[in-house]
Amino acid sequence: MTTRIVVVDDEEPARELLRSMIGEWPDATIVGEAPDGPTALRLIRETSPDLVFLDIQLPGESGLDVAIQVADEPHPPLIVFVTAYDRYAVRAFELNACDYLLKPLDAGRLKATMERISQRRPDAIIAAVAAIRALVEGAQPAADARLVFKVDGRHVFVVPNEVEWIEAIGKEMHVYTNAGVLRVRESMSSLEGRLSPATFIRVHRAAIVNRNHVREVQSWFRGDFAIMLKSGTRVLSGRTHRSAVERLLDRRPA
Repeated sequence: MTTRIVVVDDEEPARELLRSMIGEWPDATIVGEAPDGPTALRLIRETSPDLVFLDIQLPGESGLDVAIQVADEPHPPLIVFVTAYDRYAVRAFELNACDYLLKPLDAGRLKATMERISQRRPDAIIAAVAAIRALVEGAQPAADARLVFKVDGRHVFVVPNEVEWIEAIGKEMHVYTNAGVLRVRESMSSLEGRLSPATFIRVHRAAIVNRNHVREVQSWFRGDFAIMLKSGTRVLSGRTHRSAVERLLDRRPA
């Protein structure tokens, strides 16, 4: 029986490499490819594949967002997550029997994945995604843990405390660091899920601040706040994020 596969990755070289590797398997065929989350969802629903190789960090919607929606389909495909950076995701996949591939892709790992894939159960997707979210939101990263941002085909490593704040502008996230601004194609919810809630606080639907860079908080109009950073930058809070600012002020526990 032929395994029908969809490949999802925003980098053409990565899709090309997977395409080449999968081509070595006579019982597997690629029925479609997608470069972003929305396209992936549409393609999966149109083709009903048996298996999806799904990059975690995608423009539009993250791979985790796609997986959650796919899990609700009547006949969800098995999913192999592809990641270059997320140690929490890797641990969750190991615990929940969903598979993963680490970048740079390795033919040996792919071979082992393909051999095991017939033993995987689609309902493992739901448990895996839930565990990933719990791990990312609840785990306290080690002091030397670094964030990884995909920028123009490169993976840029940044020490968390070097990130001052993050702003959503259009379809891009502008990550303001000590070294300059990184323009990242990732959803705000996906990016927020990779940050420690003890350090990074979402104060507006389009803004996250690093509490270690906050100099003071000022009362603003209509109950909002102006958050002044040590660099002199002013970030305004959103009305629906008042509780987050109160947490920043230690009025309420995290």
